[in-house]
Amino acid sequence: QLQVVESGGGLVQPGGSLTLSCTASGFTLDGWSIGWFRQAPGKEREGVSYYSSRGGRIMYSSSVQGRFTISRDGAKNTVYLQMNGLKLEDTALYFCAARPGTILGAYFSAGQYHLWGQGTQVTVSS
Repeated sequence: QLQVVESGGGLVQPGGSLTLSCTASGFTLDGWSIGWFRQAPGKEREGVSYYSSRGGRIMYSSSVQGRFTISRDGAKNTVYLQMNGLKLEDTALYFCAARPGTILGAYFSAGQYHLWGQGTQVTVSS
């Protein structure tokens, strides 16, 4: 069974930090691209960050650029999203998604990702 599972969400104060994890099961992330998406109540799903299968391309949405960092640990078969300087508007359900590196498409084109995790909730509140 091919599966990605997110973890690390929680409640954090504005300006705080959290690190999300996306662990793959049933396959190795080598050769797969990973996208982080989020969806807040009343808003559409949006792309947050992207890590290409070869590691040569990393992308961030303008809203998180400079605050979030995506990385991959091949030994742990895990992709991380380190989130710093969290804002109230970062509150959302965060999803990890995967697609084979051979599939071409826009970095944040949700339709190109067919393997999704269950989501992990991030709530920024004082």
